[in-house]
Amino acid sequence: MGAEHGQVWYLPRVQPIVLKGKKMTAIQNRLGRNAELIARAEDIMPGACLGLFQLPSDQAMVIASGSGPYLWDVEGNQYIDYVLGSGPMMLGHAHPAVVEAVQRQVAKGSTFYTLNEPIIELSHQIVDAVPCGEAIKYVSTGTEATFHALRLARAFTEKSTVLKFEGGYHGAHDYALVGAINGLRDGEDRPRSDSAGIPTPVSATVLVSPFNDPDAARRMIAENANELAAVIVEPLQRGIPPARGFLQSLREATRDHGVLLIFDEVVTGFRLAYGGAQEYYGVEPDLATYGKAIGGGYPIAAVCGRRDVLALSDPARRGSDSYAYLGGTLSGNPVAAVAGLATLNEMRRPGVYERLFATGNRLRQGIETLGRDLGIPVQAPGEGPVFQVFFTERPIRNHQDSSAADAALAWQFGLELLDRGLFHTPGAKFYISTVHGELEIARTLEAFEGALRAVKARRA
Repeated sequence: MGAEHGQVWYLPRVQPIVLKGKKMTAIQNRLGRNAELIARAEDIMPGACLGLFQLPSDQAMVIASGSGPYLWDVEGNQYIDYVLGSGPMMLGHAHPAVVEAVQRQVAKGSTFYTLNEPIIELSHQIVDAVPCGEAIKYVSTGTEATFHALRLARAFTEKSTVLKFEGGYHGAHDYALVGAINGLRDGEDRPRSDSAGIPTPVSATVLVSPFNDPDAARRMIAENANELAAVIVEPLQRGIPPARGFLQSLREATRDHGVLLIFDEVVTGFRLAYGGAQEYYGVEPDLATYGKAIGGGYPIAAVCGRRDVLALSDPARRGSDSYAYLGGTLSGNPVAAVAGLATLNEMRRPGVYERLFATGNRLRQGIETLGRDLGIPVQAPGEGPVFQVFFTERPIRNHQDSSAADAALAWQFGLELLDRGLFHTPGAKFYISTVHGELEIARTLEAFEGALRAVKARRA
């Protein structure tokens, strides 16, 4: 079970519900208060959701609270959480160290729009941990971090084009939403933007290459070197690990042609290792973007890397052609900073990463074994603390491979998991926290088996 210094600190309500003499392990009710609140949301919130995470009306819920690896909706239904706020809750929900730090800071003030001691300390901890770290600047979201990293790269190189990889997600800004989600292509079979409202000239400055194809990437970098400012990549793209030598080939090609290499570590930062994907894969970029884990559930993100590049954001340069604006109202606020400091302190404890990887790998291997036993082609690529489930026999190396998998089956599988008490974005990634323990693993594998049997019966 989840523990803090060897003691259980959350109170998971895992007693089985008894209904008409039977033990029921599935969710019993999403009516009542859930339905009332969702109806209120539908009145004024398009899609009754906060972004892309939208469930069928009969499975939608409103979350009331979280503790450790668990969530409860407003009807009292309990879920083992594998969304973890889309990744920030590395320590689970309401971790005592984070709660205590935030409570202390809130009593002193929430934000000041200027330097404060917690953000200076967090800056030193991040820069010390990150292989490419020389300097750091803050924003509030991962989207802002990748947007500003690309701006800095264009300012530094005085070139305007950027290259990303098909299926790579770098947030919701205009440059990121080209070739990211839907696989849309124009009349000349080039990836196009995934959202309305993005000007064509913006999309024209974004090149897209297949992930894990070093030859294609090197060729595109070389052919566009005179206009190419940066290559941005998720080192672990969604749930797809980089092929051996792929990241190193990007490092070599960008260095050879005067192009900056940016690692989007919003997901991988402090998750794959304390030094992130750079440490884990052994490749050092020029810039890296961070979010999620560095705020412990509070909004903060950062651009970290070469001092000469980040120096372009120094306000002393205002009025010069080289100045690149970077900032925001809540950037570097002390509440998020102390939450981040508390989180990183916990992540430095001995054995944390070994347990994270052991938990995630047991679940990955467990679902693949269940799939083989049931005759269902299922894969769970990823790296320990974050993975994704695909229904296909085809090896998953890039976005085209993942797009060829059975998305409808993955969606149905995800909905079956929700009915079995697992909070999961159907068809998307599973995030593992430090407090997913033996009990949660056992319940999850049981839910995996039940969901796989259900989708198999439905397809029979």
